[in-house]
Amino acid sequence: MPRENRKRGKKHKSKANDEITAHEELEAEVETEAGPSWIVPASGEESEFNPEAPFGYVDVDVKAYFRTVDIQIRDWQENQEEPQVGDGTQDPNAEKHMFFVAALNEMRGKEKQLATDPDCSIILERMAYSMDDFVRRVFLDSLSGSYEVLVKHRFASHVCQTLLTVAAETIAREAMGNVAKAEDSEGELRTITELVLDICNEILPSFSSLVMDPFASHVIRALLGLLCPTSKRSSSNENSQGAVRSKKSAHWKARQGPLSSVFAAKGKGKEATGHEISPEFRSMSRTFIETIRNNLGDNEVRALAADKVASPCLLMLLDVEAELGMADEHGSLMDRVTVGVISASLDEDTTAIEPSDYLGTLFRDPTSSHLLEIIVSRASDRPFALIWNAYLKDKLPRLAVHPVSNFVVAKALERASSSQLGDAYVELQDVWEKMITTSRTGVLRAVVDRSVALRTCEQSAVEAAFSALNLSSDEDKKYLVPCMLSLKRLQVYMSSKPHPIFSGGDSREER
Repeated sequence: MPRENRKRGKKHKSKANDEITAHEELEAEVETEAGPSWIVPASGEESEFNPEAPFGYVDVDVKAYFRTVDIQIRDWQENQEEPQVGDGTQDPNAEKHMFFVAALNEMRGKEKQLATDPDCSIILERMAYSMDDFVRRVFLDSLSGSYEVLVKHRFASHVCQTLLTVAAETIAREAMGNVAKAEDSEGELRTITELVLDICNEILPSFSSLVMDPFASHVIRALLGLLCPTSKRSSSNENSQGAVRSKKSAHWKARQGPLSSVFAAKGKGKEATGHEISPEFRSMSRTFIETIRNNLGDNEVRALAADKVASPCLLMLLDVEAELGMADEHGSLMDRVTVGVISASLDEDTTAIEPSDYLGTLFRDPTSSHLLEIIVSRASDRPFALIWNAYLKDKLPRLAVHPVSNFVVAKALERASSSQLGDAYVELQDVWEKMITTSRTGVLRAVVDRSVALRTCEQSAVEAAFSALNLSSDEDKKYLVPCMLSLKRLQVYMSSKPHPIFSGGDSREER
């Protein structure tokens, strides 16, 4: 056979082998895909853990359904009307109840996927406000075992935070003995108090790291507010001083429209959510404090103060620690942040301490200064006296006009003793006017309020007001009220508008 044919024959044989191999691979793929059409085989990449969707993706049709649910709930929330007075046989919320039950049935088994979905998570938050006590318990129970993952998720963390916020209402009712019962229970469902304690136990091993997590930290603050609602910084009201949402988060949430129950009548006052600390919650709060103490060293705790993520958590932990009476202990969180002030106060022979450079820098740090406000507010009398003498005395003029530290000084003056208040008036007599010109009037307000509360240094308070507004003569002092209301010195106030007292015009123009 010619050589050309032999080469051609080998090439033809190789082609045939390739076709056979390809045919066998195709048959193998067909065999792999054999099975019900609704089963979608997971690829190797999808089988790996995906931090964005740790529990899988939401089906497109399910997501479309919950978008319609969101639209309907938004419409009800924005157009709530007073119930019509009729014969009393028709429930005005019957249609809403049926719609809500259908949405909850569709949600069943998909709670974790919906919570981690960027579009559906806010829908779950909206629905949480309209859930009754039993449904909230079912929802919280459905997420059990996954909270450590959920609280660190970008979207699910906000769902957890909202659930803990609305749970305060249910806890308050359970504390009064009003525990919702299931009509046809398929088993025993734990109370929401038990569920919250279960969440705490679930995240307890990683609690020290969660306070530094950018997504979990606000959930931790909501949880602390639920466990210890009597602390000054803990509150279920997001508009209060103890709000746990950042300004950015609150601004984003405000754009989502009103978040309230669709079953509440328009104009109805919000139900009180305050509740006493149960022994179980008090014990869990102590456990959290002790966990941070045991897992973090002194320098690590102090490093949290300057961390923008962890500092708000540390602030609430300090407040809870003081509320539970644990602050005046050697090695407490407050003792570590103040670099041993608490330990020094426990020694009866200690009358003064050396100022710490670390604590001195906190006065001027926009993030850490909030911690000092809590410390000077919640520290007991003896540690506060040591802090006053070491960090505030003879330094008030400079700190009172500083853009950051003036807030700490004002907070300290709110609890100053009579002697400390008298010293403050003497030190600040040359900077009252500068407080007005720089629009940092918190210190002036604090000393006046404290003088009223203690009924002391009243004359010094009046002189401070005259000095701040540059009112020297008796004629100038007639303008104390308008100048104080506008927070302007006399010269600025006089140049800003005409005054009929001097021009002889109608006195009504001045009002």
